[in-house]
Formats: sequence, C-alpha cells, structure tokens
Amino acid sequence: MDIKSVGIVGAGQMGNGIAHVMALAGYKVMLNDISDDALTKGLSTVDRNLERQVSRGKIGADEKAEALGRISTTLALTELGQTDLIIEAATERETVKQAIFEDLLPHLQPHTILTSNTSSISITRLASRTDRPEKFMGFHFMNPVPVMQLVELIRGIATDAETFEACKAVVDKLGKTAATAEDFPAFIVNRILMPMINEAVYTLYEGVGSVQSIDSSMKLGANHPMGPLELADFIGLDTCLAIMNVLHDGLADTKYRPCPLLTKYVEAGWLGRKSQRGFYDYRGEVPVPTR
Repeated sequence: MDIKSVGIVGAGQMGNGIAHVMALAGYKVMLNDISDDALTKGLSTVDRNLERQVSRGKIGADEKAEALGRISTTLALTELGQTDLIIEAATERETVKQAIFEDLLPHLQPHTILTSNTSSISITRLASRTDRPEKFMGFHFMNPVPVMQLVELIRGIATDAETFEACKAVVDKLGKTAATAEDFPAFIVNRILMPMINEAVYTLYEGVGSVQSIDSSMKLGANHPMGPLELADFIGLDTCLAIMNVLHDGLADTKYRPCPLLTKYVEAGWLGRKSQRGFYDYRGEVPVPTR
C-alpha cells in the first residue's frame, strides 16, 4: 500500500523526532498528545531542529516551512484513525501502549497499519490485543531521530509481508537504513547496548571506577563517542531500567538483572538529562558527576 499520512502518538523526545523526519520526507503528519503544553513543546522542538538543519545547509528555508506545514496536532487520539500509518511513541509501559491501541481500534480505517516505537516490549503481544495483528509491526527509531540512521523493523508472529514491505518503503523514503529484527526482548540494539550500560552501572556500584573514569575509559579506550553513563543519562535512566526488566523477565537469565544502583537512581527521580540529574548533575553550566 502507498502510505501518505502518518499519525504519531506522543510528542515527546521520540515522537517529535519522528514527526520531524516524516514531515521532511513529504508525509502528512498528525501529532497527538494528552496536553496542549506537550504538543506546543513538541512542535517547538521540531522547529528548532529544522532550523539547525537550515543553518548547517542540509535543507533550505523553504523545505523547513513546507515540513512544518505538513504537521497538524490534536488532543483527540481518535482523529489519528484517519491516517494510513500510526506510530505509537508513548512511554515505555505495556499497559499504556495497550490502552492506546484499544482506544484507537474503533476509529481505524480498514487499511491502517499500527506500529509501536517500543524499544523492548513484545510486538506479538501488543498485536494480539488489536483487531489487526497482521497489520501490526515494531517501528523502532533511534534517538535522536533526525540524526540516527537506523530503524529497527520488528515483525510479530502474525505480521504479513505487505505490512513489512509498506513500512520498509517508509524507512527507505526517510533516507534511513532498516534492520530487520526478530520479536525477542529488546530486539537487536538494546539487547546489546543495555547490558553494557547496566554493567557500567555495576562497575560504578562496586567502586571499580568513578563516573568520570568509567566514561573516559570507554570513550578513549574503546573509541565510543559517548561514555555509557553519559549515554544512560541521555536515554533516560527510567527507560534503561524498564528495558533491563523486560530482558530479565523475558529471558529469565540472571545476567540481565538490573543493577541496584540504577534502580535507586530511578526511585530518586534522578532520570538523567530530562530531570537535570542522573549520573551527572546538569543544573550548572557544565555537567558534574554525581558519584
């Protein structure tokens, strides 16, 4: 099928990034969230990131204006039912995602494809709660969406070939690269990345190294562009913990046990950049390690 319109659930860090790249690629975008404030912030972020691309000569001012003109917003989740493709980019909690899809179902067109930007939750299980498991997929963008080139496409057990090809065509039109992943906990990227971050937290927890020494070691010793604790703060420690719990519960292997220190930071509300404190304190001019 030829996808022309895209509905996006959630205007946060991932949702506004998805809206940005979809609109820039020529898709008509309808962005939904639960408050006007969230939608305003999301659109402001899209505007700012598009302007950054203009200033770097990657797009023209006319392209920015046209992209912004393709994005509409709504507080009514049901309005997304008129689109060809829906990408759910809400918080990484299965009950929240299930409720969103259940609310959408009565308002969908027969051909509408449902997808989730989940970074770890079972696509097969999410799909089974809908009326169209054959038209349901995982559509996992990397953060920050306008910059990162990879999109993980995850088939559920019932996903049909037409749905996969339609989503693959969207990724191609975005100028990004699709990696096909099987529907196992955390898929490919986070199956590998999150245990590394968790092990870095254990290294801190056990006193092997400080925040600064751990991050410096991985940047200079393994040529990583960002240290694992700095990266955890960027992703959000609550998201890291949620993915580790999905791995631990889904694969029943003790090597995926979340570090108690990661749990403690989340319990404290120190979630990283978005809350101004995590493994670093971001409230001053320069981030300062908190341990």
